[in-house]
Amino acid sequence: MTQRSPEIQQADPEVFEILEAEDQRQHTTVRLIASENYTSKAVMEATGSRLTNKYSEGYPGKRYYQGQENTDRIERLACERAKSLFGAEHVNIQPYSGSPANLAVFYAMLEPGDKVLGMGLPFGGHLTHGWKVSFSGRFYDAHAYAVDPTTEQIDYDAVARQAREVRPKMLICGASAYPRTIDFQRFAEIAREVDAVLLADIAHIAGLVAAGVHPSPIDVADVVTTTTHKTLRGPRGGMIMCKAEHAKAIDRAVFPGLQGGPHMNAVAAAAVAFGEANTDDFKAYAQQVVDNARALAEGLLTHGLRLVTGGTDNHLVLLDLTPRELGGRAAATALEKAGVVVNSNSIPFDKRKPFDPSGIRIGTAAVTTRGMDQGAMGQIAGFIGRALDNIDDDTALSAIRADVEAFCADYPIP
Repeated sequence: MTQRSPEIQQADPEVFEILEAEDQRQHTTVRLIASENYTSKAVMEATGSRLTNKYSEGYPGKRYYQGQENTDRIERLACERAKSLFGAEHVNIQPYSGSPANLAVFYAMLEPGDKVLGMGLPFGGHLTHGWKVSFSGRFYDAHAYAVDPTTEQIDYDAVARQAREVRPKMLICGASAYPRTIDFQRFAEIAREVDAVLLADIAHIAGLVAAGVHPSPIDVADVVTTTTHKTLRGPRGGMIMCKAEHAKAIDRAVFPGLQGGPHMNAVAAAAVAFGEANTDDFKAYAQQVVDNARALAEGLLTHGLRLVTGGTDNHLVLLDLTPRELGGRAAATALEKAGVVVNSNSIPFDKRKPFDPSGIRIGTAAVTTRGMDQGAMGQIAGFIGRALDNIDDDTALSAIRADVEAFCADYPIP
């Protein structure tokens, strides 16, 4: 459990109780949400530092307020570490999260009404890649590519044909629920052919890219966006990396185009995380994330469950519940009762509605941080299989939860 200072308990017992309850939840459950992780204590300490108190509108050396000697140092350090980690020419660390980072790229590189082509949300894409309920689908002429209905993987020739037809000003690659390797080089060739800007969103796989266990888009994409949490294991935040020629446009889009002062405590925590990620230990961690995902996929298959694309190349497994005639929402609820925390998710060509889709999205970043290995993935697959076999039996789900809590006791959180 986290050692919390007595000030919170004395100042606000109600908030203290909620924080303690969340610590307990994170310790006693198997957290398989693909966009979550556990940060180090150092990252959490930086997030809660006195930089929380400082307003730093502008950029290093060009702030609008005084007292910036330390904020300038920490922002420059974070950017330099990110450039070293990813091999980027320019970095903007100020976006508040991944969606504002993508918004800034649209703002910088496009005019309202311009055509964009991105992966459709039902096929693994993200809301900000042109989906109709997002700014990206409302203010731009957004088109979506799908996956092959047989392989459930990206058909790059089909994307190329669609790009020639649509002639987008920006082509978007990257995903939030796609379990296979993304061929950034092929996307770059398509973008060049139709004279489009290439945006690569690596929010989910950034840690894998940094560690070299997934191909990097840095050399071939015009702009790369990411979050700083998920597989990168940093604080909640966003980042934009781009070619030097786009630096001015990107920076102006973030500030003053869309944001005010950056969250300097998050910037400091990101600097810590980038330092941690540029180590052999992190490279080993990222490889273990991928190994664990493959082991978990194999375990789920042995329980008779169907996986979208049949497996995984990264940190993510997408479970298709259609053969069991189950909805993802009910399955996720039952799994949570059993102590296994996932999220329901659409699958390619899903016939169910987005609020209760046919899939479950599973990720191994957080459990790997706790020290779980392939053998532990087999046990987790067993918990999932048992829970889905007993989805309406609360007594059975409670028994599984007791087993999960005993299992988790052997893997303390950071």
